[in-house]
Amino acid sequence: MRIECAQEKLREAVGLAERISGKHMTLPVLSCLLLEATKDNHLVIKATNLDLGIEIIIPAKVEEPGVAAIPGSTLASFVGGISDGEKGVKITLQQGNVKINTAKSSGVIKTLPHDDFPSIPRADSGNSFSLNAPDFVKGLKSVWYSSSISSIKPELSSVYVYCEEEFVVFVATDSFRLAEKRVKIKKNKDFGTILIPHKNIPEILRVLENINGEVNVELDKNQISFNYNGVYLVSRVIDGVFPDYKQIIPKQGVTEAILLKQDLMNALKLSNIFSDKFNQINIKVAPDSKKCEIKTKNNDIGENLTALDAVVTGEAVDINFNYKYIIDCFQSVDSDSVALTFNGMHRPLIITPVSDNTFRYIVMPMNR
Repeated sequence: MRIECAQEKLREAVGLAERISGKHMTLPVLSCLLLEATKDNHLVIKATNLDLGIEIIIPAKVEEPGVAAIPGSTLASFVGGISDGEKGVKITLQQGNVKINTAKSSGVIKTLPHDDFPSIPRADSGNSFSLNAPDFVKGLKSVWYSSSISSIKPELSSVYVYCEEEFVVFVATDSFRLAEKRVKIKKNKDFGTILIPHKNIPEILRVLENINGEVNVELDKNQISFNYNGVYLVSRVIDGVFPDYKQIIPKQGVTEAILLKQDLMNALKLSNIFSDKFNQINIKVAPDSKKCEIKTKNNDIGENLTALDAVVTGEAVDINFNYKYIIDCFQSVDSDSVALTFNGMHRPLIITPVSDNTFRYIVMPMNR
């Protein structure tokens, strides 16, 4: 293998792929990036951790085709350290080592046998469609933090994606809280349902965040793939059934309090200083005084009470919640005000942005 390619494109591709390479004790080649120089003047960079796979094609001047498996972290560190002024990078495979040369620097990296590198799977069910990448990213970001980090119930450690009328709906839950985001789509394409594993989503977001337009999606029973402008990303999907979450969402609230989002966030951060080991806070809503009080107490530290102005309708409420579960959702709220809809003791709280009906967040209360 003997090639030359642009430093900027190589650094960007290697940096993206290296994040997906895996650490596998019995299969060390998974920690490598597979570089394939093709006769049609392309360099194909592949990485996989058996759960996610990526393939990136960049243009290159190929003098001699070839294949090499290079330790990903070493290659990424070396390529990332090349100064911006050095535009061309030459890569040569000689006697099991890869030589990398620029105008000012050079390096030699030992390779691993490339025959053990697994193939990147292809979704080939024929169920293909296009989605707006920024919308898909926004949908995932709005809910994925609510999925379970435990793999005991795989369907809960995933993001559930499905079509409903002119929306793509994203849902995640760990059984203590649930987030739902609806993203409007230009083209109505009912692709069924998808369960994307929680642990794969950070890297899916990292790849798709670089895309401004439409991305081609292919879906089958075992995997979902995203293809755009020389970048192919494939993820395993979970074969399971997501809970019928709409059954737990109350249809009508008992009490509603509308507050400024920033005021509520500041009060929650302040109260967390005095919360106990269970992150417990007490929320009291008083319709008469038009106040929402947030109280915390820790026997070892002290206690705190913050009273916030609110537009309140309905009955008085006095109920406990996990601080972390509430504050997590504000990363998905764009509006300045939020509505807290209480549904009585032992019933979930619904948080929605004011003037935005595409997002809702449900939190279960804590027992005293």
